[in-house]
Amino acid sequence: MMSDSSRRTRMCTVGLLALTTVLAATTACGSGSTGSAQPSGAQGGRTDVTAAMYPLQWLAERVGGGDAVVTGLTRPGVEPHDLELTLNQIAELERTRLVVYVKGVQPAVDEAVEQHAPGRGFDVTGAVKVLPGPPEEGEQADGVNTGHDPHIWLDPSRLATIATELGERLAAADPAHAQAYRDRANKTAADLNALDGELAQGLGRCASTAIVTSHSAFGYLADRYKLRQIGISGLDPESEPAPARLAEVAKVAKQEKVTTIFTETLVSPKVAEVLAKEVGATTAVLDPVESRPANGDYLSAMRQNLSALQAALRCS
Repeated sequence: MMSDSSRRTRMCTVGLLALTTVLAATTACGSGSTGSAQPSGAQGGRTDVTAAMYPLQWLAERVGGGDAVVTGLTRPGVEPHDLELTLNQIAELERTRLVVYVKGVQPAVDEAVEQHAPGRGFDVTGAVKVLPGPPEEGEQADGVNTGHDPHIWLDPSRLATIATELGERLAAADPAHAQAYRDRANKTAADLNALDGELAQGLGRCASTAIVTSHSAFGYLADRYKLRQIGISGLDPESEPAPARLAEVAKVAKQEKVTTIFTETLVSPKVAEVLAKEVGATTAVLDPVESRPANGDYLSAMRQNLSALQAALRCS
């Protein structure tokens, strides 16, 4: 997701001997053999699934149900882009049956899946059509954008497609419970499509369509519901916007008569608050749902986003 590879590929630095020892111990426990390791992938007859971040963990828990043990790599309240993997998490990747992740969000996970779970990763960007990142991200010298926006889960209709595909992946990994996975995947997809309908109806008639956000995380939501995202920062939530960018956003906010500048749950609101004061707007939270909500789940967080958008855009 980030162009600054030196900052974003941070993983826990460990000695080769320590890593070998941990993985060897894991292999011995899982296989009872000192030979080539194969992932055990099951606990008490249930399939081990690893999810890189909260929205995928929520999805895997819904689709996996009682037939899967889902482990999340990103703890609640932790900015997922900054994830550093521990020795135990790397060992988990060695034995898990399936890793569900979004390539481009967490470089540490991308690298670890390639090295420690080859052939067992489900990169959800391959299941749906992805959108390009904003122009300030991933540009070549000729101005052509080569990156994609990985915030796929903020479009419930795309997440519904991913749910169906996840059901198939789990059915293939654990044929004994294949139909149960497919049934739960279909139920989850139906719930997500119903949420999509609520958002489409709730945002169908609004006085404004411009949303000013802390960073450009809401491209899929904007694309799906015909809104226009104006990100203070790009895809990187920690990038500092240049003064020229702040001036541009302020100008557009005034032109569009924006009444609300959106902050986020895991990003400092200071820049957004300064901008809001300058343009005469208030602030409100628009949750990118990158971490488990303090109350509720993915569905309730998205409904809270709907309410916040309706108030800000003066929808009827």
